[in-house]
Amino acid sequence: MHREPHHEQRNGIIVAVTTYSLWGLLTVYWKQLEHFDAFELIGWRIVASAVVMAAVLTFTHRWQNVIAVFRDRRLLLTVTITSLFLTVNWTSYVWAVVHDHVLETALGYFVAPLGTVMVGVIVLHEPLRLAQKVAIAFALTSVAVLTASYGRVPWLALAIAVSWTVYGYMKKQVPLSPVDSMAAETFVLVAPALVIAVALAGRVGSIPHSASNGQLAFAICTGLATAGPLILFAFAAHRVPLTIIGPMQYIVPTMNFLIGWLIYDEAMPADRLIGFALVWIGLIVLTVESLVRARRLRVT
Repeated sequence: MHREPHHEQRNGIIVAVTTYSLWGLLTVYWKQLEHFDAFELIGWRIVASAVVMAAVLTFTHRWQNVIAVFRDRRLLLTVTITSLFLTVNWTSYVWAVVHDHVLETALGYFVAPLGTVMVGVIVLHEPLRLAQKVAIAFALTSVAVLTASYGRVPWLALAIAVSWTVYGYMKKQVPLSPVDSMAAETFVLVAPALVIAVALAGRVGSIPHSASNGQLAFAICTGLATAGPLILFAFAAHRVPLTIIGPMQYIVPTMNFLIGWLIYDEAMPADRLIGFALVWIGLIVLTVESLVRARRLRVT
């Protein structure tokens, strides 16, 4: 009897690590399509994701959950706003990858957890703990150092961090499972995405005009690449405690950092490395404090 939960948790951890690794490898996936317009790619991604999610809902008999969203005006508005921030996040990320700014995507997803802390302070009026203040101070210093290093504000990283933070907050306001929520979001976006994909299809250099068979396959499979890890994550989230799965979120930006630096040879001068190191220190402080605090709460 006692082995069953342990076995389930172990399987959940394996699936969670696999999921985050797949999300990290999406950078390599999108690099295969770097010759195409990022907005066209997002159009294809949304349409393909909607098709995949429709198949998932059909297979799992969950259509009623998503249909209910479109019958509730307030919930539909929340889902629509959520989907808009998801679009900003996807577009910023894909644009960054195809324009050789992979390191900025890493920075964005490293900073995002600190954005969640700020949402708690600004929206939920939660007091800042000392560790959170220290982490935010390191993050702000990191952005300042990286601004000097790049010679500009790392706006792609900030766009990714802000959009992902707000998306995460808005998603919590939607009483749906991750799979149902993603389905509703892609269905809300599918019509404008289809318009964009069709409008850009006539241009020279578009996917229909110039993609090789391999590139076309990558474009068509963006839906599977998007939905697959999400479904795996939904499986893992029910089996792994938040204190374990939470720190795993850093797998994605760590992979992006290594991929951008070591595989795609993006510049990493000493001052830029210092900038990243500062945000890492802040995240270590925040993570350790959160784990210690969670353990104390369990004891009491």
